[in-house]
Amino acid sequence: MLVLLHGVPETSALWNELRAALDHDSTALSLPGFGTERPEGFSATKDAYLEWLVREVTTVGEPVDLVGHDWGAPLCFHLTVQHPELVRSLTIDMASGLHPAYQWHAFAQIWQTEGEGEAFFEDQFATPVAERAEIYGAAFGLDQAAATTLVEMLDPTMASCIVDLYRSAMPNIAADWPLPNEPLEVPVLLLDATEDPFADATLKEQVVGRLGVDVATLEGCSHFWALQDPNRAAQIIDRFVASVDER
Repeated sequence: MLVLLHGVPETSALWNELRAALDHDSTALSLPGFGTERPEGFSATKDAYLEWLVREVTTVGEPVDLVGHDWGAPLCFHLTVQHPELVRSLTIDMASGLHPAYQWHAFAQIWQTEGEGEAFFEDQFATPVAERAEIYGAAFGLDQAAATTLVEMLDPTMASCIVDLYRSAMPNIAADWPLPNEPLEVPVLLLDATEDPFADATLKEQVVGRLGVDVATLEGCSHFWALQDPNRAAQIIDRFVASVDER
């Protein structure tokens, strides 16, 4: 069973077209507060989300093929580090975000700043969806339909979770969740979107070399590759998951 986890600022709807193109059975999880209610008292920190993810994966009842995008990537990665018995294979993007030298992108730094993060999202909600979609489309190589799908996912509940999540990961994710020094116990595939503006190529190569992961290149794709080219991504994921049976 493929279990897919989205990132920021997204919901499980990110995967709709990709899941339709997959040959394997799949389910897409929604982070609490991301298109779902934020549970009462939920801190929305990275540790709270990791604890939630462990519970969700455990309920499947068998080792799963995890796929994580954006924040879904480090959450799935560190679940695999801590609980390899729950995972059959792992597919992630944004490998550079796992590196101890990674520096957060400009948006993240705004969200991490008290007051500025809140003001950022107030401005977003004051801007018409069509205008935001045009900006996202131009920045990330998305057509108008895909960009509209993306920007319509954001709501005030998600915004509150985003600022809490990013403020729990300073100066970066590796500060509290160290990168292992050796390969994981399960097969790992990196989806390398060549036009992702949030990735650091040098740090990515260091992570790949340190962990010995497989790499599949999504040439010409940007950060939101699951919306930009879902069919190609689905083919790559299907091939990787099928290859795990042969190992």
